[in-house]
Order: sequence, then C-alpha cells, then structure tokens
Amino acid sequence: MNTPPVSPASVRLDVQLGRLNLVNPIAVASGTFGYAREMAGLIDVTRLGAILPKTITQSPRAGNPPPRTVETTGGMLNSIGLDNDGIEAFIEHHLPYLASLGTAIIVSIAGKTRDEFTRMAARLDGIPGVAALELNISCPNVSGGVDFGTDPRMCEEAVAGVRDACDLPILAKLTPNVTDITVIARAAESGGADAVSLINTCLGMAVDWRRRRPILGNVLGGLSGPAIKPIALRTVYQVAAAVSVPLMGIGGIATVDDVMEFLVAGATAVQIGTANFYNPTVSIQVLDALPAALAELGAACVADVVGTMGR
Repeated sequence: MNTPPVSPASVRLDVQLGRLNLVNPIAVASGTFGYAREMAGLIDVTRLGAILPKTITQSPRAGNPPPRTVETTGGMLNSIGLDNDGIEAFIEHHLPYLASLGTAIIVSIAGKTRDEFTRMAARLDGIPGVAALELNISCPNVSGGVDFGTDPRMCEEAVAGVRDACDLPILAKLTPNVTDITVIARAAESGGADAVSLINTCLGMAVDWRRRRPILGNVLGGLSGPAIKPIALRTVYQVAAAVSVPLMGIGGIATVDDVMEFLVAGATAVQIGTANFYNPTVSIQVLDALPAALAELGAACVADVVGTMGR
C-alpha cells in the first residue's frame, strides 16, 4: 500500500484516554517500575507518557509467601500478592517524588470491597501529582482479587462508585481469565471508566516434579511477558469492537513492533511491564523508535493508526 511520505520529526505522539491526556502513548506498568526512583538513574523517566507505581491498598499488605516469582518459557510467573505499605504511606513517602517528575502518574489501587475502592479514590482526589486512577480489579494473586473483574455487575458498581467519589480519570484494568472479556469491558464503560486497560496477567502455575510440589508459595500466580502477547492482542481487538472508550494495551510488549501491533489492533496507548525487569531502558528505546514506525504508515499522529487493522 502506498502511503504519503511523513517525516518522523513531525509525528505527534500525544494521545487522549477519555479525560486523560498523555504526551505520548508509552507507559510503564504497575509493579514493574517500582516508585520510579530505582529507574531514574537508568533512564529519563520524565519522558514517559505515564508511570504506574506499584498497586496500593487501603491498609498495608505483607503479600504472599515465597517463592513469589519463577521464570517460565517466554515469560514469568509472579505471586507477589500486592505487597505494599498502604495508601497513607504511599501519599507521604512516594507521591511527592513521583509528583516532582512532571509526567503523568496513574495510581493503581486495589480494594477488597466497593467501599474500599471508593474511599481510596476519594482520598487521592485533588492531591497534586495524581493524574488518574487505574482500578486493579483483576489481580489473580490475592483472595477475591479478580471478583470485580469477572462479575459485570460488580465491575460496573466498583467503577461507578469511584467515578462518584472523585474527579480523576479512571482506567479499569481487566483480567483475561474470563469467558467473554467484552461483557466486563462494557460494564466498566457503563460504570463511567474513561479507558480500559487490557490485560492483567493470565493465571498459571509452575511445578517442581521431583519434589512433587508447586514452585510458587501461593501455588498459583500470574503469567506475564511475551507468552501472553497473543492473548492481550486478541482482547484489545475484541474489546475495541465492543466499547467506545479508549484502550490501554498491556502484555508482552518489548519492541516498537509490539507497540505498533497493539495500536493497529485498537489500543490508544500501551504499558510496558515484564520487559522492564530484563531491559530497564526498553521504554525509552521504544519511544525513540515510535515516530519512524508511525511515519512508515504515513501517520501524522498516533490516532491515525489506532484500530486500523484491515484498512
């Protein structure tokens, strides 16, 4: 297909996710980037479209028993269990630094109940530096962690409760561990989500056959990395046809080609996760390569290629 020539230098990278504007579509996924201090010596974190710090909960959580991670073919399993110091410690110790970076900070929150989600959203509303909330309603590593992401009614009610409690843009992060993810995505949209994040990890396990025991201390864990990219792409493609809100693609992204695949499948932005562990500079490498990839398709901006597969 012939496309008109576009200079990479002229390509616009800013994207819109409902009420949330990002300077570019490259974000780093919750749980894979710490609180950014650890990475600041390796890359210019201020260039990122968004940073999603580790998921926080209302009260401190000790997480699951070790071992918590295991490398697998094409990915990794984790059963961290939302280990964190709670919302108040995050606001006091981590948010001031994150807010000073000048990039969008999307705070990932998880609750055991609808009321916990609502209270956390209200607490974060209006605090400088918080650009949006991502509702982690899909963690497979904690008891009840996926309830809100597998029941359409619960999903809609959780999102609606957060929408009523704060003025922040809301992203609902969904699990692939369902029969039909489009049903859950439509529920999130009905609840008032500005965007849908696809996907959280896939439920899996690893076995030590010599000891006849599971390797993870929690037995089951979440699979991430390149192994789940085909699943993530499938969900983005399906959900893009089912909802009108923008999508944030997540799952196995490690190259600019991966990013472009998610964009043409229907994602407006992406999060890089597992790749940060073995290549901490990957997000900037992808960002630097993105304008040329977009220009190759004759795109003047990111929106020109979103959801264009088959056109």
